[in-house]
Amino acid sequence: MSSTVLSAQSKNCRSHLRAVIFDMDGVIVDSHPAHRKAWRQFLRTLGREVSNVELDFILDGRKRSDILRHFLGELSEAETLHYGKRKDEFFQNSSFEVKPLPGVMEFLHQLSGVGIATAIATSASESRTRSTLNRLNLTEYFDVIVSGSDVVRGKPDPAIYCRACQLLNVSPEHSLAIEDAVSGIQSAKAANLVCIGVADRDRSEMLTAAGADHVVENFMGLSPASLETLLVQSSQKPGHRSSQ
Repeated sequence: MSSTVLSAQSKNCRSHLRAVIFDMDGVIVDSHPAHRKAWRQFLRTLGREVSNVELDFILDGRKRSDILRHFLGELSEAETLHYGKRKDEFFQNSSFEVKPLPGVMEFLHQLSGVGIATAIATSASESRTRSTLNRLNLTEYFDVIVSGSDVVRGKPDPAIYCRACQLLNVSPEHSLAIEDAVSGIQSAKAANLVCIGVADRDRSEMLTAAGADHVVENFMGLSPASLETLLVQSSQKPGHRSSQ
């Protein structure tokens, strides 16, 4: 269903949408190329050469500690912290390449204008999350920021979305998530949120299979009204669970 159709239909809907919760990497900011470069450079210092296919794992919304274990095996807490800082140093060298996704700034303005609460729910560390948002002057747009540092279990566990809803004081049935990774969509759906996937055509089918209620390439053409309609329509689907 196109965003135009969603927007047109939304005029007949009562207001249900109270919060939109965003993943950060690949949703708010186009950071995946910089992350690929940083992880490749970091792993190379440890004698690991990885292919592009192997690096696809880093795009699945996992916590940094999970990614480190994936490539390096079990690590002590001290090793995890040390390697994590080293990887972030490589990322900082490429951070100038990270830009907001097309249309996201205008979309955040629209949400703010109609009083819809917003949050970040990202697997990234708190330090990298805040430095990224601050550098791009995006922090002020979000009422709540939940990072991978704030939860014990990362995506696809629902904890991060449950925490975001709790801090916003909004129930999942009145919230909508925007994600670009399979594990992120699974996390949002497990927390009982309607979820929009952000992906190009090559990955669209994969996100739909993971449970995304709708998939867009970017934020161009999206509006609070179109999200309202999607939320209402999805809540009426058979099998949808309402929050108690």
